[in-house]
Amino acid sequence: MAAAASSPARVRLMDLVAADGLPSDAYKHAVAMLAQSLRNSNAAIIQLSPGDEVLLRCVLDSVRMFFHQKPIVGPELIHTEDTQDWNQTSGYFADSQHAREVYDYRPGRTSSAASEEAAEANITTAELPPAGLPELFALLGNVTRVILDAIGCSLELRSFAFTDLLDNMPLKIGEMSTSVLSTCCHNRPGAKHQGEDVALTCEQQGNVPLLDEDMDKGLLTLLKSDKSGLQIRDLQGRWIVVDADLGPQDMVLYSGLSLYQATGGYLSPAVHRTDNSNNNNVTTAAGQGQGSSVIPYGRCSIEFKLMPRASAILHCSAMTAAGHPVGSPFQQPVAVHDFMQRSHPMDQLLNRPGVPTFTFPTPPPPDGSIKSGMKRRKQVSQGKPLAPSKRLRLEAQRVLKERVQEIADSKGLKVRYCNLKECEEHHLHATESPCGVLRAEMGWPQGVPFVHPHDLPNKAKQAFLEAYEPGWTTAQDGELGSLESSQAQQALHALAGAPSVEDQRFTVKTVYDYLRAKGKPVPTGKPQVVGHKVDLCSLAKLAFEAGGRAQFDADSGFQQFIGANFQLDTASEKDKERALERLKKLYDQVLYDYVEDLVASDQLN
Repeated sequence: MAAAASSPARVRLMDLVAADGLPSDAYKHAVAMLAQSLRNSNAAIIQLSPGDEVLLRCVLDSVRMFFHQKPIVGPELIHTEDTQDWNQTSGYFADSQHAREVYDYRPGRTSSAASEEAAEANITTAELPPAGLPELFALLGNVTRVILDAIGCSLELRSFAFTDLLDNMPLKIGEMSTSVLSTCCHNRPGAKHQGEDVALTCEQQGNVPLLDEDMDKGLLTLLKSDKSGLQIRDLQGRWIVVDADLGPQDMVLYSGLSLYQATGGYLSPAVHRTDNSNNNNVTTAAGQGQGSSVIPYGRCSIEFKLMPRASAILHCSAMTAAGHPVGSPFQQPVAVHDFMQRSHPMDQLLNRPGVPTFTFPTPPPPDGSIKSGMKRRKQVSQGKPLAPSKRLRLEAQRVLKERVQEIADSKGLKVRYCNLKECEEHHLHATESPCGVLRAEMGWPQGVPFVHPHDLPNKAKQAFLEAYEPGWTTAQDGELGSLESSQAQQALHALAGAPSVEDQRFTVKTVYDYLRAKGKPVPTGKPQVVGHKVDLCSLAKLAFEAGGRAQFDADSGFQQFIGANFQLDTASEKDKERALERLKKLYDQVLYDYVEDLVASDQLN
């Protein structure tokens, strides 16, 4: 598995709680971090409120004891997935397909109904369930509703836009919740797996491979586990372990197919898999001597799944009302119960770089001759020097690998980078900050945010390089000293007129074909911002040459584009800010995925 460069962002729940009146800076920042993390990493880390970790820890300990003391199940409790009963599961069962045992808690499930089913299967119901499930269900139900509203805010929807999809709160008499709190034990020694006639031995349990890729059908999922193993595929097709090093208050958040449908494809469902190859081993009280024995335990987890109610209708009217273009696959409303029973092939929903189904057309060579891609890249690299911004990016990556990582390894430090805006505004000026000790230990340059060097603004990249390689700037013959002015001239030159040979990667047809291939909505007509038509081709090309959305924004690329294309010289500051906000929104809706994938593809080549 490739190293994950796009780790999920950590967002505090208390910052996502909305209040009447204007949004606070903390709320806007938290919503932006959440939206960006779900877009780039398909996951986020939610930090619960102080005190909630006590209940979470108690329930997880209770779950572990429940499964470890439970006898191995017989065939009467082996569960096979039935799409008709997607909102009916409750109590204990063994899921042989996913090599796990499950106890589902679903409020509203009457004790008489559970007893009748148990009597039909000749099962005793004397055992007690894991403790604390009703209290944790109520807590996480409120948490996911807060998060769902924050996601709606990031999409500029009206407040509580998804409330019509959810269960009543509280449930009415006789109702049963569609949302469920699932407690799981993966890979428990002795448990039977799909296609096995006998239980696995402890040694064999340690060699169970990665489970198949899967997507949840609900709206949102919150997960907490006692050991790492959950992997989610990010925007670039890389598998990242998202439940490693979780704090006591941390839970993993990812979205499902129902939210993908309700947002018209704007929020992709998370593709995930579980690695159960390692068990948590506990040494018995016999000590470390010759008589000691090791007892392997399975991986226990808690998953709260926020589900749409069975009688609800999945529709995109909220997205349409907010001005978002909705593609044809999402325009037809669908009943939730029917949606849950459909199959949703991953290759039709998601097109990732790891499994490419869309290729970027390369621009034709100036002389029109047909040459191999390798030879052409070699000629370009020999005849055309790297752009200053790209040289800075590559040099920063080199120093990171050769110098910074060496320092971290020698001191036994585990590096976890901050968010750029949060570090600039809070960490650098605070006497105590989460990254303060790491910056001091690693000799991080003063005034430079503690983020991945690839994400630093160009001036900060130069300070970073100079700190670890003194004299580096002087050795560049002054080329990087005039970086900003040269970039501005290049941008204005690109905006002044198209090149003689059109780059097929930045035509409207290519961008729209890409959107259709990914199942994304395609704009109708020529996109406009505050009454001015937007040249999507030039905007995409400028962002690509800058190295992606983040760097383009840091280099004031959007402002330069507006200055060159919009007549806003006499406009008020409020109108200029509105134009900038709308242009960024249009870019994120139409060009973001295309440019980021194109940048990643260019770096791989």
